[in-house]
Amino acid sequence: MARDSDKRNFALREDGTESSVFSGGTPRQAALKAARRLDPAGSEAEAERQEIRLREKGTHKVHIYEAWAWVEEAPADKPDWMPGDITKGNVSKQGVEHLDDI
Repeated sequence: MARDSDKRNFALREDGTESSVFSGGTPRQAALKAARRLDPAGSEAEAERQEIRLREKGTHKVHIYEAWAWVEEAPADKPDWMPGDITKGNVSKQGVEHLDDI
C-alpha cells in the first residue's frame, strides 16, 4: 500500500478552471476517481465517453483521458452499508499536454 508521501494531487481542469482535486499514486488512479463522478449510464456499453483533463499539482503537465461511467449491481457479498447499485468508471489515456501559462 502506498504511503501518503507517494500520493500526488491532480486538479480537474474544466474550461481553464480547476474545480476538484483527486489524489493517487499515478495519474490513472486519480482519473478513475474523477470518472466515477461523471453522469453514469445504465451499462458500460451505453456509457458516453467524455474527455477529462487532470493537471498534476506542482507541474505544468496536463494528463488527458477519455472517461466513462456506468451503474452496476453491487456484489452479493457486499457489506450492509453499501447501496444496491454502485457506479463504476474506466479511462483511456489520450496523451499529456504541457502548459505555458501557469
